[in-house]
Amino acid sequence: MSFETIRLEKGMYNVPGGITAALEQLDPSENYKDTPLAGLDAYQRQLKRFDIKVAGSNSDVIAKFFSTTDSAALFPEFISRAVATGITGENLLPEIVATTTHIDSIDYRSIVSDISDDAKALQEVAEGAAIPETSVSTRETLVTLKKRGRMLTASYEALKFQRLDLFTVTLKQIGAYIARQQFNDAVDVLKADATGITADGTTLSYAELISLWNGLDPYQLNGMIVSPNMVKALLNLPQFQNPDTGINFAGTGRLTSLMGARLFKSDKVDDQTILGFDKNYALEMVVAQDVTVDYDRLIDRQLERAAITTIAGFSKIFNEAVLTLTV
Repeated sequence: MSFETIRLEKGMYNVPGGITAALEQLDPSENYKDTPLAGLDAYQRQLKRFDIKVAGSNSDVIAKFFSTTDSAALFPEFISRAVATGITGENLLPEIVATTTHIDSIDYRSIVSDISDDAKALQEVAEGAAIPETSVSTRETLVTLKKRGRMLTASYEALKFQRLDLFTVTLKQIGAYIARQQFNDAVDVLKADATGITADGTTLSYAELISLWNGLDPYQLNGMIVSPNMVKALLNLPQFQNPDTGINFAGTGRLTSLMGARLFKSDKVDDQTILGFDKNYALEMVVAQDVTVDYDRLIDRQLERAAITTIAGFSKIFNEAVLTLTV
């Protein structure tokens, strides 16, 4: 079947994977190898079919999607992709999440692992002796899933002559908001019931950071989440006053790596607390729903009160992979 003859309809959004998956079944991308359309997915070929330009200074206006009934069915996916781009641009979760699990229900129980002290010590197992155990079981409580998103409130009449490139900026901002909220959700889970140590003094010192680094053993301290005020305290320590640190922060605005740990800023952490963790073992992200839009309303040009949402939650994997330092 040629991509130019496919009939587009609302029901394609009900297929697992959405309209792109439905289109790929009818019009596989593998059929376009070594052709001018190579590199485009099935949805992008539909944009080309209707000559809809979604980016650049010469992008089309929103009304171009509604030139035909078929092309109107492409509009919700355009919104989903633009929001997803905003999430990716602001997304720090890959830097703190060990693994991501996609589920198709709203009920999910993660696993919990209890490692004995003998196993942590990696002691030699003598011939005939018992092998140290790692107990793996399902958690008693469900992972808390949260819906995050925004509501479009502008009317179609107000937006129909706006360029798609400009509209994309607004949609990307929605994605950035979702990414920040999900990062805060992850921080809440990381710090809940975390084992903590208390500093000897009342002010932060390099020696206290060494205690945090040592205390996380045998895990690695490769991530620290702190409040904006604690960022200032950390960067003002004499041990971190070196040209490379200053040049990197002043030139890029990116927080430096301290003691091999990526530094993250979050107001979800108290001013007196440093949340240290091993990103390879601390946290699981559970995704029940990727970016989803009210496709019915959008296809019918009812932008007012059209929801853009995603559903996800977080669960600790190894509690010992997270440690707090309170000053």
